[in-house]
Amino acid sequence: MALLAYVKSLFILQLLMGFVFVVSGLIINFIQLCTCILWPINRQLYRRINCRLSYSLWSQLVMMLEWWSGTDCTLYTDQATVDKFGKEHVIIILNHNFEIDFLCGWTICERYGVLGSSKVLAKHELLKVPLIGWTWYFLEIVFCKRKWEEDRETVFAGLDRLRDYPEYMWFLLYCEGTRFTEKKHQISMQVAESKGLPKLKYHLLPRTKGFTTTMQCLKGTVTAVYDVTLNFKDNQTPTLLGIVNGKKYKADLRVKRFPVEDIPDNEQECANWLHKLYQEKDALQEQYNKEGKFPGPTIIPPRRLWTLLNFLFWATLLLSPLIKFACGVVVSGSPLLIIGFITFLIIASVAIRRLIGVTEVKKTGSSYGNQEAKKQN
Repeated sequence: MALLAYVKSLFILQLLMGFVFVVSGLIINFIQLCTCILWPINRQLYRRINCRLSYSLWSQLVMMLEWWSGTDCTLYTDQATVDKFGKEHVIIILNHNFEIDFLCGWTICERYGVLGSSKVLAKHELLKVPLIGWTWYFLEIVFCKRKWEEDRETVFAGLDRLRDYPEYMWFLLYCEGTRFTEKKHQISMQVAESKGLPKLKYHLLPRTKGFTTTMQCLKGTVTAVYDVTLNFKDNQTPTLLGIVNGKKYKADLRVKRFPVEDIPDNEQECANWLHKLYQEKDALQEQYNKEGKFPGPTIIPPRRLWTLLNFLFWATLLLSPLIKFACGVVVSGSPLLIIGFITFLIIASVAIRRLIGVTEVKKTGSSYGNQEAKKQN
């Protein structure tokens, strides 16, 4: 086991895996660009193709979680709820406390066949991130600047287009709007106090506009809302770098299904429902911290081979010519070629590190509730 952990920590292996992800992503993005000619001819075919292309990219990250780091994901829910997974359009509400919370969500999506068609209400800045933003653009992800006056038309149009989506989709909402930090929490609770809302201990005050708008626009399409509360055993603080280094985590996800019929249609009542839900989520986190587990039965969905096979396909396709080229460079003895290849490796490592940096939790505060930031908005 110690030897395996050492092998996983080797930078060269991590660099090669990053190379496979980046180059395969660029290839996938190019193919996605080519599929745009299908949009005016057969929109549903375009969507089905892009679901599978995005799966081929995202499943490489899921492979890192499941097979490379060996992270366990345990569901706390009932069998009746699990039986509906992957068989209906749903909205997912997930707490936003960890760097890899999205990855834990994706692994559940993958195990129930909806990874390629999963959606998210994402911040507009991510659209500019290579691979991630580009893939999401072709997948019709809804981007927002978190300025309602500017977002209204874009969000309504983006959500309306998804009403006839041909693949079952899980639409993820981070209702807190940003990742939890102590500074953000302090500001958020000041906002809660000013609005006369109950304070939360483990969550930020949910921003209700995104949820109520999504419910309104996708009414008749989504059949349920899944409330998902994520935590990790033994007070672990997982990071994407930890996953890359092969560190194993134990994730617990408590899932509760709410039929849309049980959620009020009125915007204000729907917002109140969301606030009440977050009070319940807060109580769940309190219980988890005391007992080390969520209440209810547990289900461990088996990981599937598809993620591993997909990565091995891309690794075989891309690493063979790379290794052959590297050997040729060394054999040639040309200082210029060797320096050029080393420069390429350095640039590649920096690029991969910057991609990982997109997921990192910032500890330097937030503009959440900041009056000056609001004036700028």
